Order: sequence, then structure tokens, then C-alpha cells
Amino acid sequence: MTWPVKKWTFQDRIIAPSLLAADFGRVAEETTRAINAGADWMHLDVMDGNFVDNISFGPAVIQAVHETNDVFLDVHLMIARPDHYLARFLKAGADMITVHVEPEAQHDVAATLQAIRAAGCKAGLALNPATPFEAVVPFLGDIDMLLVMTVVPGFGGQSFMEEMMTKVEAGVAHRTENGLTYHIQVDGGIGAETAMIAGKAGANVLVAGSSTFGAPDMKAAIRQIREA
Repeated sequence: MTWPVKKWTFQDRIIAPSLLAADFGRVAEETTRAINAGADWMHLDVMDGNFVDNISFGPAVIQAVHETNDVFLDVHLMIARPDHYLARFLKAGADMITVHVEPEAQHDVAATLQAIRAAGCKAGLALNPATPFEAVVPFLGDIDMLLVMTVVPGFGGQSFMEEMMTKVEAGVAHRTENGLTYHIQVDGGIGAETAMIAGKAGANVLVAGSSTFGAPDMKAAIRQIREA
């Protein structure tokens, strides 16, 4: 697995619509709609009803998106034991796999990140709003992306938590101080206004669900988020 033709860097603004907000009866068509509207990546939220109090979809849906559309698949595993399921998501076509740092995820974080990268996939690490930035610091040299959750994970349509921008700023500072190159992603409550706040703090990958798939004009919505 490789990056798409374009080599993304943390200096690029990347818009990643969340499939969680799409019409699940038309997954392939909804993905195509997002790509035609200007999406750079597709963000795929996998929830197990254990690590978070909701259930979404698994490897089969990711494989369906992979087989029907040529787009970078940003897979966010909000699940317990991601190490146990890793091979299934790799086989399904994930280009980036993000796992959680919280103890409730029940895995050896360093070993899981190493396994993801050893498979030729990009590795991301996420932290929830209640988790301090210090929890991810030991692993920042081994990731391709840091995901700062700007809502409590599990359900879409929540309000953006601006206080999480201190973690984004800390991630930027650590990256600069240590000569690293990881992306910083924010997920939750992202629209044109909050994209401006997140971008100013230093986030370059913006996950947007209802503000893109639920917009009357998806292309205009993505453009507004990108230019915010």
C-alpha cells in the first residue's frame, strides 16, 4: 500500500469527509460523490460498541469503498484490540490506520503502530478529549498522523470542542522541536468556521461528516472548509 500519486505533507490542507455521515445504502456512490466534490481522503470510522458506545461497520464496507473508488482510505479504529483485527483492515484496503492510545483500547500501542507500518500502511494515533496530550508523546516519533478528537467519539453531529486546540498546538510544537513530519488531524464538529479555528491551531487534516454529506452543495461545503 502506498500514498496516492500526490505525496501529502503536513503543509497540505487535506479534507476527509466521514463516511459515517453518508447514506449507507449507497456507500460506493456516496464516496464517488465526495471525491467529485473535492475530497482528498475518505475517513472511515470503525466502531465496535465496546470501546465506544456505537456500532458502525467493519472491513467489508472498507473493501467495498476500496474496490469501487480510487481514493486514500483513512481508517479510524475506535475499537478494542485493534491489533487482533489489524490484518483484516489491511487486507480490506486501508491506506492509513489510526488506533487509540487509551488503555480501554487494550493493546500494546507501540507494537500495533510498528505492525501497521511494517505492513506498508501509514499509522495514526488518536486521543480522546479526556486524554491528556502527554499520553501520546512516547509514540510521536513512530506515527504518520496524530488525531485529536474534537468531540467525544461514538456519534456524529456533536459540537466542536475548541479547548482541544491546546493539544493541536502541543502536537505542532513537539513536531517542530523534534524534526518530525506527522500530520495533525481533527475530527468532530468541523465546518467552515471551526475549520478556521483548527487550521489556525495547526491542524492540516480536517474530518467533516454532516457538514459535507449533509450539505445542499457538497462541493461548495468542501471548498469553504478548505479555504477557511
